[in-house]
Amino acid sequence: MPPEAVLLESRAMRDSVIGRVGVLDKVKALVLLPDGLHVTTRMVADYFEVGVEAVKSIVKRHRVELQDNGMHTLCGPDLQVFERSNLDLSKESYPQGRTQLTVHTRRTILNIAMLLRDSEVARAVRTYLLDVEEDARRRVEVPRQTRPVPTVESLDHRLTRVESSLADIGPALRDLGPVIGRISVRLDRLDRRLDATNRVVCAMSERLSDLSEDVRELRSGPRPLPRPQPRPHWHPGSRPKRRDQE
Repeated sequence: MPPEAVLLESRAMRDSVIGRVGVLDKVKALVLLPDGLHVTTRMVADYFEVGVEAVKSIVKRHRVELQDNGMHTLCGPDLQVFERSNLDLSKESYPQGRTQLTVHTRRTILNIAMLLRDSEVARAVRTYLLDVEEDARRRVEVPRQTRPVPTVESLDHRLTRVESSLADIGPALRDLGPVIGRISVRLDRLDRRLDATNRVVCAMSERLSDLSEDVRELRSGPRPLPRPQPRPHWHPGSRPKRRDQE
């Protein structure tokens, strides 16, 4: 197992394990702000069970490294929005009159754990981190068929995989667009054909109804013809009298 001093003295070693933020909760439950991403400097000090000044001293000596791992300072409108969303301004620990606020991420907290000497919690995090690293190295040396079940991957790795999957979905959806458009056109044509078919069926139904009436009339027999009226018979040489001659 590498000595603990390697993490305290070598940034390269710290950078190689900075993604293993899951060890923080393995050692001690980490309380985050309501956004689920950040903590204040006081919350970092509470986690490591040290004074705020001890954390500020680490921040002062290693500011660039901590900023690379997510630490940043809020001020102005950004600070006001952040405080309204995350901090209870009625508490004395969060005074309303401040002009800036430094917040930390999980990576920043793990970074501080690898730099903070006078903290039992930080020492336990380093020990656990080195144990995990040693186990990972041994798994590489074990043959594949006897390799133990891997530990749970870090949150950063899972987020990276999710982002990669979402990036692959975008082109697929774009490719589906023309296909859906062609299907919509075909469905529209099919609707028009069905409408024309319905009109033909209606016309045929009306024609069949007329034929049915004709068939019923034929079955009932032909209608009797009207009887012709007899015409008057006149003898030859005689002429009909006019009304005025009668």
